[in-house]
Formats: sequence, C-alpha cells, structure tokens
Amino acid sequence: MKDIFKKQSIDNYLKVDARLTKSLTAKDLLALGIGAIIGTGIFILPGHEAALHAGPAVAIAFLISGIVAGVVGMAYAEFAAAMPVAGSAYSYGSVIYGEGIGWILGWALILEYFLSVSAQSVGFASYFNNNILGAFGIHLPKFLSAGPLEGGGINLSAVLIVLIIAFVIAHGTSLSKKVENIAVIIKVTIIVLFILVGALYIKTKNYVPFYPQEFRTSPFGLGGLSTSAATVFFAFIGFDALASNSAETINPKKDVAKGILGTVFIAIVLYVAFSLVLTGIVNYKQLNVDDPAAYALKVIHLNTWNKLITIGALVGIFTALVTLFFGGSRLVYALGRDGLLPKKMGEVDMKYAVPKNAIIVATVVQAFFAGLVPLTELTSLINAGTLLAFTFISFGIIPLRHRKDIPNKDGYKMPLYPVLPVLAGLASLYFLIMLPKLSKITVVIWLIIGVIVYFTYGLKHSKLQKK
Repeated sequence: MKDIFKKQSIDNYLKVDARLTKSLTAKDLLALGIGAIIGTGIFILPGHEAALHAGPAVAIAFLISGIVAGVVGMAYAEFAAAMPVAGSAYSYGSVIYGEGIGWILGWALILEYFLSVSAQSVGFASYFNNNILGAFGIHLPKFLSAGPLEGGGINLSAVLIVLIIAFVIAHGTSLSKKVENIAVIIKVTIIVLFILVGALYIKTKNYVPFYPQEFRTSPFGLGGLSTSAATVFFAFIGFDALASNSAETINPKKDVAKGILGTVFIAIVLYVAFSLVLTGIVNYKQLNVDDPAAYALKVIHLNTWNKLITIGALVGIFTALVTLFFGGSRLVYALGRDGLLPKKMGEVDMKYAVPKNAIIVATVVQAFFAGLVPLTELTSLINAGTLLAFTFISFGIIPLRHRKDIPNKDGYKMPLYPVLPVLAGLASLYFLIMLPKLSKITVVIWLIIGVIVYFTYGLKHSKLQKK
C-alpha cells in the first residue's frame, strides 16, 4: 500500500549523503550566501521594482523582504543543524510532513532554482553585451543577443555563461569555493564604492514622492510595496542553497546558521543602501532597464565608474550563478537519490564527488530558458515556489522539535519558539498571496505537472515506498 505521507528517516539521509565531500566552513558558506544574494537582485531588481511597483520605497521593500527572509533563515538554520543533508526544503519536508509534501516543495524549488539561474544569466548578458562588448564597438546582432520573445533568435552570452558555470560546478566544491571567495571580495568592494560615490550625486527631489500614489493599491494602500517586497524575495533564495550545502559542511550544527544569518544581515544593509542611492541619483521612472546601476552612472557622466560597476555586476552575478546552480543541482540529486526522479540523477561522480548527471540536466534546462526567455518574463515567474517552501519550513519547526530521531540536538535553535516560527510562516503566506498573478498561475501549473509526475513515476519508484 502506497502512503504519500510516509516520512523519511533522518539517519538514512545522513548515511547516503556521506558520499559528498565535507569541505565547507562558515566563511565559505558566507561567501556562497553573499555570492548568491548579491547578484542580479542588487544590480537589476532595484531598478525594475522602483519603476514598476514602489518608486524610491523599493528600499523599504528590500528591508521588509530581508527581515522576513532573515527570520525564515533561522528556521532553515535549525533544520540544517538538525539534519545536515542535501535537498534543503525537499528533504526537510519529506522528514517532517511526508514524502508527498516533500516532493511538492522540491518540485516547486526546482522551478525556482532553474529560473533563477536563467534570470541571472540574462542579467549577466545584459551588462556584458551593453557595457563590455559595447565599449569595444562590438554589437551582437539581435539574432544572437535576444530570445524569440524579443524578436531575436537566442541570447548567446546568457547561454555561454551557463555553460561556464556548469564547468566550474562539475569540478567539485573546492574549485567552486575558491572562485566564490575571491569574487565576493571584489563584488562587495565595488558595491560599497558605488554607494559611497553615488551618495555624492543624490538629488533629494528624486525621493519625492517616496512612495508614489499610483502604487498605493489595496490592501491598505500597500499593494505596490507588498508586491515589490514579494517579488524581491527572488534575491534571497540564496540561503536555501546554503541549507542545501549543509551535507558538504564540516560543522553544520553551527556554521550553517552563521552562514545564513550573516548573509541575510549583510544583504539587507547593502540592498537598502544601494536602492536609496540608485533612486536618489535617477528618477525612479527612468530605471526600468536591465542595467540600472550602469545607466545611473551614465546619467551623471561618471563613465569610469560606469565601467567599474559593470565589472562588479558581472562578478556579482557570476558568484550568484555558482551558488544557485550548486543548490539546484543538489536538489535534483536529492530527488534522484530517493527514486522520485530517475536514479541516475542521484549518482555521484567518483572523481570530483559531485552529482554529475544532475548538473548536466540543470545545465540543459537553464541554458534553454536563458537563451530564449527575456529577463522580465523570468523574474515574474520566480518566487511563488520559494515562498511556498518558506511557509512550510517555518511552520515545520514545531513538529521538528518533537522528533525523537534528531542526531544533532545541541545545534542551532530558532529563538522565541513557537511564536517566531508561526509569524515567519504567516508572513511568507501573506507575500505568496501578494505576488503578481502570472507568478501564482505559473507555479500552480508547475505543481499540477509535479503531482502528475509524482503519481505516474515518483510513487512507483520511490525507495521509501519500497521499505
């Protein structure tokens, strides 16, 4: 008899994931986290969201989403300390709620990770094509610089960066973390320089109105701000990837919490400051472009700084791609490990100790979307799955505390239990409701497909169901 609510064993996950190399420290996780969160989110989203939903109040949207993400991050940190396994929300959901719910969370997050990597790749291509190739007088024809939805054929630069990231990821965590650690230092330095230099060119009239009337929709006039906050959760998906890396962390009981909470704190400070400077330099109505920071510096004729911010954007998005690609491939591996996807997805390459087949699948899908779909369409599809996972993981802290088979009982614990987990879950649910309609429709269709896949393939091949 098949039971979709049958729960996974923590001990079994720990034994299987012992094949993965444990080489990550708190410092490495912090670099991975900042690498993921400070990418397209900071170099592109503030411009889009200011122009479309919030005006200069986009800084407040980032503050709100960052605080909620930080609280949810505490829940992830407790799960990662209690069960340091690959698969993050999928694995946690399978242990706490049962395989069926775990599959839904994993399936939703596959969409989030793959679309996030594709979106970051398109953002990378935009900065590279406009500000690097353009500086040398090289202008790719539209057939090679835009997908069919924009009247082109394929976004070649976006596809190539996906392939380069795949090469880095396929050669193990040691290479990935070395690249990430160096790149993060460069990126953060350039962002801080943009904030300090840009602050000298702020025109206070650009802050008026701070929260424009056209965005003050229901509920309570906070509709635009809420939608913006919900949309920019895309920027904070990186800490889910950190939790997914807990199986490869040397001391997950403490280091994952340090990595997640440190990442979110630094991200909030940088996002809010960056958004305030950006909307202070240029009126928010002009910022609906794919390279807003570079554009703002062009407006104030800081051409040298424009090139510097372009380098920062390219390095920043590169590091984000490494972490998100890492997390997505590990999620596919976890589903293959449990038999819910073909078992080849759960195989680990003996030479580099990485899930090679899962990386190949992720590469093909992400390159496809990156090459054919524009950035605005990609970002509008992201976040629903993330917020769904945030909701279940936050509430999941309550049953987690009652599990008797937790091997690491002395690891990090979410404070103010059970009030904070409930508040985090409710906040995530609210922002899920406030997402743009297209995002909600897309995730519902994707989840329906997931249910069909689970009942026609996953349930029949599940290793858990055969026990």
